[in-house]
Amino acid sequence: MRRIRILLADDHAVVRQGFRMILGEQPDMEIVGEAGNGREAVELAETLKPDVAIMDVAMPELNGIEATRRLASSAPHTRVLALSMHKDSVYVREILRAGARGYLLKDSGAADLVSAVRAVASGEGYLSPAVSNAVLDDYRRHVTNPIDLLTSREREVLQMLAEGKTNKEIAAVLNLSVYTVDAHRGRIMEKLNLHSINELVRFAVRNGLID
Repeated sequence: MRRIRILLADDHAVVRQGFRMILGEQPDMEIVGEAGNGREAVELAETLKPDVAIMDVAMPELNGIEATRRLASSAPHTRVLALSMHKDSVYVREILRAGARGYLLKDSGAADLVSAVRAVASGEGYLSPAVSNAVLDDYRRHVTNPIDLLTSREREVLQMLAEGKTNKEIAAVLNLSVYTVDAHRGRIMEKLNLHSINELVRFAVRNGLID
């Protein structure tokens, strides 16, 4: 059985020692290196090519977020499992954006650590349950679908345009003037940065407004 090769990057030796004890007991894992800061972590990962780098977010000289960003280009084979005591969504968001595949809180149990390493090694993502809600809330705040820019009436007009109805037909259904429908259409195209009815139809399909 091929073992998961792991690099430990944390500026606290006692944390690395604890992780080495836990992971060293697993038959499918081996620790191939240890780093005390982000710069060392990048250099070792480039040399040792571990499967997983357990990366502390807050380290001196080069923090875990920047180290992860560098590894994404210099050692793409190495998957990063971020390690932090912070549940704040900003830490989670930034290191996931940098390329980390998982986020583990330092107060997690041994079983969670082992599960996280296995998940990340196999290409899956892993989030400590305690940060999942923070990540979801943060996602909802920061990821804005352009369709959210439209008013309810504009979404209604968008759907009918995508269904192939003319301005005159839409005006009759909504009891509006043709000029008002034409104004809605212009605002929809402007807000969504669309330039043709074909683009509008594709947008409507992508966003589930029409089949």
